[in-house]
Amino acid sequence: MNGDKLVIAIDGPAGAGKSTIAKEIAKILNLEYVDTGAMYRALTLKVINSGIAIDDIENIIKLANSTSIKFQNNKIYLDGTAVDEDIRKNIVNNNVSNIAKIKEIREIMVDMQQKMAMDSNIIMDGRDIGTVVLPNANYKFFLIASVEERARRRYLEIMEKKQEDISYEKVLEDIKKRDTIDSTRDIAPLKKAPEAHIIDSTDKSIEETVREIINIIEGR
Repeated sequence: MNGDKLVIAIDGPAGAGKSTIAKEIAKILNLEYVDTGAMYRALTLKVINSGIAIDDIENIIKLANSTSIKFQNNKIYLDGTAVDEDIRKNIVNNNVSNIAKIKEIREIMVDMQQKMAMDSNIIMDGRDIGTVVLPNANYKFFLIASVEERARRRYLEIMEKKQEDISYEKVLEDIKKRDTIDSTRDIAPLKKAPEAHIIDSTDKSIEETVREIINIIEGR
């Protein structure tokens, strides 16, 4: 527990709706929201834009150590520039797991994330929040949905934003591949904390999922 502070951890696979759900809960409960996946995406974007090879671990670590990632007014800033749209592009989707599995990168990010959580009532989502980043969170949730539903949501998001021309089948393939990387990596793999509540959002609306989580927090 965290004294009088409210600290909530939400974990789950890609496309389960963690960010959307966490943002809504943050608004309702007046919490600071931190999207840890966006942090890894932001660094991945910088790696790609810098022309550094995805397997050039030494230079990726150097880049991370000279990178500023901050959240302000529900936007993520990479070295002072808002990058909310750019980090959702498919080239970032397809490379972020390779960056996130680097041990030194996770150590740098976890340090940033824990510092963010020290002074605020906070809700944080990602892959290893309840198990690694915030092991003493007051409430832990593991948000899931079928792989087909997660691919459908991601495909609709890409189409709505007109980010790129891609098929549903390719999105489904990419999410399955990412699930494998995230759940089998040696460093902080995606897994449910023993005490986490499992929330299946496959057949639920955003509002229904948010209400289910808030009911648990409020003891209903």
